Amino acid sequence: MSARISSNDLRTKYLDFFASKGHKVIASAPLVPENDPTTLFTGSGMQPMVPYLLGQRHPLGNRIVDVQKCFRAVDIDEIGDNRHTSFFEMLGNWSLGDYFKKEQIPWVLEFLTEVLGLNANQLYVTVFRGREDLNIPRDEVSADIWRDVFQKKRIDAKVVDWPEKDGLQGGRIFYYDETKNWWSRSGAPADMPVNELGGPDSEIFWDFGENLGLHEKSPWKDKPCHVNCDCGRFLEIGNSVFMEFIKTDKGFAGLPQKNIDFGGGLERVAAALNDNPDIFKIDLFADIIAYVQEKSGEIYGQDIELTNAFRVIADHARAVTFLIADGAVPANKDQGYFTRRLIRRAVRFGYTLGLEDRFLADIARIISRQYENVYPAIEKNIDVIAAEITNEENKFRKTLKSGLEKIEQYLQNTDNINGKQAFEMYATFGFPIEMLVEEAVERGCQVDIDGFKKELNKHRDLSRTASAGKFKGGLADHGEMTVKYHTATHLLHQSLRTVLGDQVEQRGSNITAERLRFDFSYPNKLNNDQLAGVETLVNEKIQDDLPVQKEEVTVAEAKEAGAIGLFAAKYGEKVSVYSIGDFSREICGGPHVERTGMLGRFKVIKEESAGAGVRRIKAVLKN
Repeated sequence: MSARISSNDLRTKYLDFFASKGHKVIASAPLVPENDPTTLFTGSGMQPMVPYLLGQRHPLGNRIVDVQKCFRAVDIDEIGDNRHTSFFEMLGNWSLGDYFKKEQIPWVLEFLTEVLGLNANQLYVTVFRGREDLNIPRDEVSADIWRDVFQKKRIDAKVVDWPEKDGLQGGRIFYYDETKNWWSRSGAPADMPVNELGGPDSEIFWDFGENLGLHEKSPWKDKPCHVNCDCGRFLEIGNSVFMEFIKTDKGFAGLPQKNIDFGGGLERVAAALNDNPDIFKIDLFADIIAYVQEKSGEIYGQDIELTNAFRVIADHARAVTFLIADGAVPANKDQGYFTRRLIRRAVRFGYTLGLEDRFLADIARIISRQYENVYPAIEKNIDVIAAEITNEENKFRKTLKSGLEKIEQYLQNTDNINGKQAFEMYATFGFPIEMLVEEAVERGCQVDIDGFKKELNKHRDLSRTASAGKFKGGLADHGEMTVKYHTATHLLHQSLRTVLGDQVEQRGSNITAERLRFDFSYPNKLNNDQLAGVETLVNEKIQDDLPVQKEEVTVAEAKEAGAIGLFAAKYGEKVSVYSIGDFSREICGGPHVERTGMLGRFKVIKEESAGAGVRRIKAVLKN
């Protein structure tokens, strides 16, 4: 990045510039929205401002400026190229019924060119083509203002009604349809319900040069280039939304209160200041990249596959640091699912670089220092953040290597991973289906997604049947709680063996809807540390939300697989073996829940003698 302006300076200069224009500076909202059950994350600068854009009065007035933290889960699969990040910061200025186009457009250009020093000759813009059939005119007002401000900088600003086949045509200002230059909560004008607000927008693009990336093998070499194409020459760095219409039962009408919403990607503006299309070469990633280079011995930018791995690690480490700081700790659902997925994906790409030891918590500490003056809560809570990351990284590393080996086995004689195999990777090795697809694509192979879904649904049906009490299993009843307690005994059994040793064997159990009682062989009373260790391990496996999977095998096969069980002689030649992830494998008649996350919190309430050499634990499950 230019030595003149760091990313931290860019952030400050933006806030100061619009403060000088009468805007009040507000802090970023959290990544996990407050009091908004309709969405998991704050994914745009606009999101926290929607109530005020729709008419609610802002307590600080009608001119607002901020830099908003954002996370977009939909971009996860795109990470690895030179311009996508899942976490980013959005520069935003807002007019809530105050100024409009004639102020906004000149101010944006002034900030970019005079405050930041960007070359106006490398800026291109788009405006809305209009929908006359819906009574929405072409946005000639914005086009005229842009033409005027460019001409003041002695730039000829030709306006082009862009058709794809003709390319740029020497234009500077381009009309596009509603797929590119319209905003409403419902999307295109035709999709909007009556009384919804919307309006055209005007996007700003930075030009990295006409020869960028157009080598002989480029897929865009012989195609017409335009500002919205994918060749890599242009990068959108900002967008002004002009909320000026309301949909009525007779079509679209103008609003008496017109709003401005500008959003500019901080990282993308920084890339423009670098005049380098690789966002990961801005200063915010420099220390992360340097750390990964040192740990791996690889050099960023020398090999495309390794470079993609650098980018995935840098982005995901930054994202999970901010997510955990805002409360999205790794989990199996909701926001925590994405935190967990990012950590696992980063670990997986770390293996590409030879990083087989823990590294993500170290990067989190680098990030905390990078942002300590902007988001001090990260530095304040870095020990907790690092511990959450390390815990999740450790858990995934236990199964990653064996999982990758399993994939190689599957693909030895075929180029397709079938549904049953995909489900095994998901259930046993903790591979999200998205990660498995990535692994297959890297090898030029495919995954049977439909087959995976069928296996998943079959497993869910099996669990629902079990919960409905249609399995025989020796329980007093087959209600929901007894099924949960039955599954919990498997976790307790294996946890006892892990903490106390393999000499532990089940000696009996009694389960009701209120509690479980489990008898096991052990010569001594358990001390407080042993009991706490067992209880903690059970709860860790519940928190991991491990899948519970059934197999029908012979007794010999069950023993060979290391399954444990009681009264094996009672079973016939074929037995049911229930596996809980890769933690527990036990001969049992069922029934069981689908996943351990359904159990609640496990609490030991009593440990006592049940006879010579036999101990008894009573425990409950709490919500």
